[in-house]
Amino acid sequence: MKILAFAGSISSDSVNKKLIEHVVTYFPEDQVEILDLNEYEMPLFSSDAEREIGTHPLAQKFADKIDASDLLIISLAEYNSSYTAAFKNIWDWFSRIKGRKHFGEKPMMVMATAPGPGGGRNVVEMFVTRALLTGSEVLETFILPKYNETFKEGEGIIDNEKKFEIEEKVNLVRHSMKNILGN
Repeated sequence: MKILAFAGSISSDSVNKKLIEHVVTYFPEDQVEILDLNEYEMPLFSSDAEREIGTHPLAQKFADKIDASDLLIISLAEYNSSYTAAFKNIWDWFSRIKGRKHFGEKPMMVMATAPGPGGGRNVVEMFVTRALLTGSEVLETFILPKYNETFKEGEGIIDNEKKFEIEEKVNLVRHSMKNILGN
């Protein structure tokens, strides 16, 4: 299975990127590519920019990566209860590619983590609502609150309840993907 994973952040110390890097270790038999949103920096989307540029080559490259995958694993950073500007801008650009369902109707696992008790719950709920409207299938969601207390670099999730939860959800995603891919 080909997995495309990314954190919805451009921060060099992104806790969501650390969560992504940890969660993909649960897929040792699969081909995993982790994208860095810093490699997809484009001007802010506007109709004027779109008229001038057309489909931005980096937006097309991002869409092509999605299309070449079987499963998306996304961990969204939450800034002021919403997506980061970097993630939203990339989404704005590739959502304008003619004839395209935003995330290519790919099945996905959507996650978030944050230092606070909400763990990014708002952005996951917002994203899932929007993603479903564009033909995406969200197989599972996962929220890791209180990142500094529940995650340790080099070890991963150290909260036993959350560790059990992610393992269970990864197993459900694997099972769903076997059914989707027919193997």
